[in-house]
Amino acid sequence: MTMPFYVPPEQLIKDRAEFARKGIQRGRPIAVVEYDRGILLIGENPSRSLHKTGEIYDRIAFAGVGRYNEFEMLRVAGIRYADVKGYAYARGDVTGKGLANAYSQTLGQIFTHEVKPYEVEVLVAELGDDDNHLFHVRYDGTLRDEPGFAVLGGDEERLAEEIGNGHRSDMGLEDALSLTTSAIQDATETTIPPEDWEAGVLDRSLGRRKYRRLSADDVGASG
Repeated sequence: MTMPFYVPPEQLIKDRAEFARKGIQRGRPIAVVEYDRGILLIGENPSRSLHKTGEIYDRIAFAGVGRYNEFEMLRVAGIRYADVKGYAYARGDVTGKGLANAYSQTLGQIFTHEVKPYEVEVLVAELGDDDNHLFHVRYDGTLRDEPGFAVLGGDEERLAEEIGNGHRSDMGLEDALSLTTSAIQDATETTIPPEDWEAGVLDRSLGRRKYRRLSADDVGASG
């Protein structure tokens, strides 16, 4: 009988983490920043149909980087979670924290027990009347509430520094677009045309559903 190879648990976790990080870093980054009327989600995405950001519920949006099929499954599961909870209880009972906790538990379980971890990071953005929340969930289930802005994928440290140097929570949408597009292009050392940006906002001035997508003209006008 052949004996299986023994791998120390700490080495196994380290290898899984390195594998997941490499997959995520290959993805195009996304920036999520607060501005005076809401929250902006933006990143490079030449595809017009395979979205990396989107609406989850009335005041909640989603962003994901890494393997598309994996974060798309999480996005769809999040919509189902929100719809069922809102129908069974009340729309106000659907919160970004509850959704982020569900994502955290799912990714943590997969990272610990499955052979291959998910190569994704996701962010749940929740627009409040006075206080917003940006819940960043990493590949291993680690959950953080980011203050003011968050970045996912690519060279996160460099992009976070670029945005942190110019971010203000009271800036307008045009300034937020200008800051994030410049920061992403500087961090990736590329020039991205307006039509290759995917951008959306959670905006307090809208009706019950606060999310709307921005067009290439909206993004280009900020340049």
